[in-house]
Amino acid sequence: MASITIRDVTKSYAKMQVVHGVSLDFASGEFVVILGPSGCGKSTLLRMIAGLEDISGGTIAIDGTVVNKLEPRERGCAMVFQNYALYPHMSVSQNIGYSLKVSGVPAAERTQRIQAVARTLELEHLLDRKPMALSGGQRQRVAMGRAMIREPKVFLFDEPLSNLDAKLRVQMRSEIRKLHRRLAATSVFVTHDQVEAMTLADRLVVMNGGRVEQVGTPAEVYSRPASRFVATFVGAPAMNILEGTVTLDGLSLLGDSRKLNVSRTGLPVGSKVAAGIRPESVRLVAAGTPGALEATVDLVEELGAGRVVYVDLDGAPFSVVTSETVHPVPGSTVGLQFSEADLHFFSSETGSRLDVFKASVPEPAL
Repeated sequence: MASITIRDVTKSYAKMQVVHGVSLDFASGEFVVILGPSGCGKSTLLRMIAGLEDISGGTIAIDGTVVNKLEPRERGCAMVFQNYALYPHMSVSQNIGYSLKVSGVPAAERTQRIQAVARTLELEHLLDRKPMALSGGQRQRVAMGRAMIREPKVFLFDEPLSNLDAKLRVQMRSEIRKLHRRLAATSVFVTHDQVEAMTLADRLVVMNGGRVEQVGTPAEVYSRPASRFVATFVGAPAMNILEGTVTLDGLSLLGDSRKLNVSRTGLPVGSKVAAGIRPESVRLVAAGTPGALEATVDLVEELGAGRVVYVDLDGAPFSVVTSETVHPVPGSTVGLQFSEADLHFFSSETGSRLDVFKASVPEPAL
């Protein structure tokens, strides 16, 4: 196991900077997931840790040793790629043991270690097959076996599940998590898939535009997003956002359709604020219910155990996740209810979280 320390790391290609002063600390034995949209710099950061990309500025240290100038093979990292990167002319056994052969490990020891890794990954019956005769999930296990056999300090995963179908991805997520627990190695996993991120991570790093937006446990990032970007990127369907304006007595949303009685400090009247609420925090009720906002149903997605209802709320798109026995149809009018205590507030200018607001909640009746 090894800790990873990243300090003020930047990456530029010619005059274009793609990673902007990233600083992170990964504890020994931790499973960290770097999450973000395509082009946000997450894979570039991973490749800089591995030594496959030069670092333009800052430092990366593994187990206290700065590795900026070290070759990839000297860093104690093993990488699992999206495209598996297996040698097509070699058998599973030869692919897994290739690094040992290059390092001059005796054949007997090599065979013993290959068989041990194959047992762990349930590949024993496939050792003589070539990659073309394997399924996607089997190829990915071979790629992981090739990384495991090196007994690295750090495992690096670059979107390894992207080429698998939905069922296999669920299965492989489970296998990767079990493998991490068994080996107790430090793991850094890059993905744009939030479900992968939420289910795998001990700690989550959300990136956007080459910068770190938030670091925290999956529960912390979900329940207390640090920015509007994080709020809308983490969670499916995405958090609903309603634009608002600070008034003398609180906050006005949807023009003047909804007024919130919220306390505020430091924000002048007229300031623009975005209020967000998770679709699962909204209740679908009958149109005309006192206190409910009226909306028109656009689309209903049935999910078996529940459904996602997409509505038009005074011209603003809005979604509701419900498992109740309400079955609205497109074009119908419904009511939306939610507690103001479930709202998140963000600056419309910077996108940063605002904690100057606190929605008032009525005292419970005694």
